[in-house]
Amino acid sequence: MQLGAFSISLAVKDIHVSKEFYEKLGFEEFGGDIEQNWVIMKNGDHIIGLFQGMFDKNILTFNPGWNQDAEKLDSFTDVRELQKELKEKGIEFDIEADEDTEGPASFVIADPDGNPILVDQHM
Repeated sequence: MQLGAFSISLAVKDIHVSKEFYEKLGFEEFGGDIEQNWVIMKNGDHIIGLFQGMFDKNILTFNPGWNQDAEKLDSFTDVRELQKELKEKGIEFDIEADEDTEGPASFVIADPDGNPILVDQHM
């Protein structure tokens, strides 16, 4: 099962303080809009999303169709196909993708400890 690019989305209290902290660890701004209280930070293949006021918990995030540089992959497993496969394995969903659509879509599941996992396809 190929889930796409991996990152962690962190629910932060002060995006400017968090951005400065991760810059000290060698992360650089890669995307987002700090004025909208979200920024994506990258250090090599490691990606951290900083989100102020958007999420209650930290979220493991996968992006089908992207590599770790947010570049489109020539081939990938569509989020709806991933959802069907996980349903067949008995995974319960907090939010489901509409299986009658094409293009961008997402779903949310949680691991046994309640950690949210977002699978978010942008194309």
